[in-house]
Amino acid sequence: IGELDTIVLTHDINEHGLEREDVEAVDIVIPAGNAFEVEFVAVEGSTAAALTLATPDIRPMGKGEILHAIEFTAA
Repeated sequence: IGELDTIVLTHDINEHGLEREDVEAVDIVIPAGNAFEVEFVAVEGSTAAALTLATPDIRPMGKGEILHAIEFTAA
């Protein structure tokens, strides 16, 4: 997984109102810690959460997958 790659969240992060299968792009790869900075953004541009996530927290989005829209309410 590299910078600007589209990723999928592998589990809920309830304290930020994020759900498994939420989709976003990687902002920064942190190689030493095997971690990724990911900013989850609503369509109007507001930040829902900016998190440092580890490899088990995300997976690459597959070529056969599609995006979907859900209503988000900040936690």
